[in-house]
Amino acid sequence: MPVATQSLEELCINSIRFLAIDAVQKANSGHPGLPMGAAPMAFVLWDRFMQFNPKNPKWFNRDRFVLSAGHGCMLQYALLHLTGYDSVTLDDIKQFRQWGSKTPGHPENFETPGVEVTTGPLGQGIANGVGLAMAEAHLAARFNKPDATLVDHYTYVILGDGCNMEGVSGEACSLAGHLGLGKLIALYDDNHISIDGSTDVSFTEDVSKRFEAYGWHVLHVENGNDDLEAIAKAIAEAKAVTDKPSMIKVTTTIGFGSPNKAGSAGVHGAALGKDEVKLTRDNLGWTYPEFEVPADALNHMRKAVTRGAEAEAAWDKIWADYQAKYPEEATLLARMISGKLPEGWADALPVYTPADKPLATRQTSEKTLNALATVLPELIGGSADLTHSNLTFLKVSGSFQKGAYENRNLRFGVREHGMGAICNGIALHSTGLIPYCATFLVFADYMRAAIRLSALAEAGVIYVMTHDSVGLGEDGPTHQPVETIASLRAIPNLLVIRPADGNETSGAYKVAIEAANHNRPTLMAFSRQALPQLEGSSIDAVTKGAYILSDCAGTPDIILMGTGSETPLCVDAAAKLTAEGTKVRVVSMPCWELFDEQDAAYRESVLPKAVTKRLAVEAAARFGWDRYLGSEGDMVSIDRFGVSAPGPLAMEKFGYTVDNVVAKAKALLG
Repeated sequence: MPVATQSLEELCINSIRFLAIDAVQKANSGHPGLPMGAAPMAFVLWDRFMQFNPKNPKWFNRDRFVLSAGHGCMLQYALLHLTGYDSVTLDDIKQFRQWGSKTPGHPENFETPGVEVTTGPLGQGIANGVGLAMAEAHLAARFNKPDATLVDHYTYVILGDGCNMEGVSGEACSLAGHLGLGKLIALYDDNHISIDGSTDVSFTEDVSKRFEAYGWHVLHVENGNDDLEAIAKAIAEAKAVTDKPSMIKVTTTIGFGSPNKAGSAGVHGAALGKDEVKLTRDNLGWTYPEFEVPADALNHMRKAVTRGAEAEAAWDKIWADYQAKYPEEATLLARMISGKLPEGWADALPVYTPADKPLATRQTSEKTLNALATVLPELIGGSADLTHSNLTFLKVSGSFQKGAYENRNLRFGVREHGMGAICNGIALHSTGLIPYCATFLVFADYMRAAIRLSALAEAGVIYVMTHDSVGLGEDGPTHQPVETIASLRAIPNLLVIRPADGNETSGAYKVAIEAANHNRPTLMAFSRQALPQLEGSSIDAVTKGAYILSDCAGTPDIILMGTGSETPLCVDAAAKLTAEGTKVRVVSMPCWELFDEQDAAYRESVLPKAVTKRLAVEAAARFGWDRYLGSEGDMVSIDRFGVSAPGPLAMEKFGYTVDNVVAKAKALLG
């Protein structure tokens, strides 16, 4: 249509489309189809409904927006620029997908203010959205008063066919329906196209009926290309339903406006091409050169700045009144929002002596979690249907359920992947909540994508993993992690900790809480079997990653290195060797990552280069240990799958006995 006949809303929508088209074309890389098709629904949402302040992207009571179909990120970048976020300038859009730009190839919360969560792997975003909505529901239940609605914001998600195909979305959305998260609204970009072409080749289920079965309120906008009023009506109706989440199926045409590629896979993941860009401009009556936004459209979209400032100012008045009426609650919420931990919180960590009885580290984990829960009201979490095995229930609270959102025990059900992704959303809600989640260590494989995104997105999630070796026993190799620890240690920015006793467990939690408070995830691996409380173990030493647990006079002949449940074997083996005249140092090494981050002098003090005889003992694969063993070192490891047998027998058969450690050490010494 000619430019003169375009309404103001059409000008705004086409501005979104052509910023996306031009950015992808300039980069010769990206996904223009989704922004072209989803621009109308996104415009209506951001222009008429969403509450946000472009000049303060971290305003506490803003609505959260998640682009779960993250490949279409130019949609979000265009919206951020047009509505006045300083984080995305026109120059940033011109640098789409380039080195160092604020407009990377998928949305990254740590790169671009205004982006709430990191999306791209499909299904993660909608699961993050469930976590964001759970965080809002929890804080509202805890802090709102009959005369003061302080926490009151929505979570909006745009997801696509690919998100609905990925299993993680089903896990998270099933739980969201059970919980009745009324402030979660998902707009499903129903365009029937994925990379392979029409979704008819693989995806023909009735998504609306599936979400109805989950317990969601479901609506359908049949014409998402043009019918702005139908989109607005659907969002308004969704907001009016307060006892269940809403899914609005919006049927669109991918690549809308492209004469030759609209409705095809050809516009999904590649630039249109110069000729097709020109034809699309002609087709949509867009006479503006690349990257130019008509003044009328920009002026209208920038009204979001004024609306946002007014919304925040109105909330500030509510907050001021709240502080006067409810000073105790206000002080707590202000501290949480600031990210500051309470003074002296670490004093609650349990301390052990060798006189204390042996306990599995999953048991000392339970004691530590419950001690911290009394001093850290921001701590919230739960287990994937293994609460009584993982020992993760907070005794100071009940279960987070529909109608009881104030409680801090999350019931995830058997949904490991969804659990991890949901906790990422809770952590990234930006209100100081510290989420933890738990399962058996071997099932980290079921949630690896979420764990990886915790590390990438700088989400301070705490992963509590139990049953961490063949010592778990009769459940056998399907449940016995062997290669798991090594693979987790390969993830950048993830702290992996195997505590050896109660003090190291307390130390692991001290590290994890502080790391979470600085947006870094931690995974702790705990034993099923009981372990002694070791002489020389230390809460504070865990922060160094590795430390000297016991030592000899002078230079050691050999260093024994242990982690977790194998560290006591090193201690007992050292006693035998020492009695025979060998000089032995025992190093407890609960966290490689922290040790590697120490300065060279400290690392040398623990593992001096001059001591080349080194023996590591860990009930896991050897992979990765050679960096500490050197050319003359050896290891007691498991480089095959486990076996179904009683735990103590399995450990014995795999060589985890004092006598075998002594024999291996003697072999090294010649």
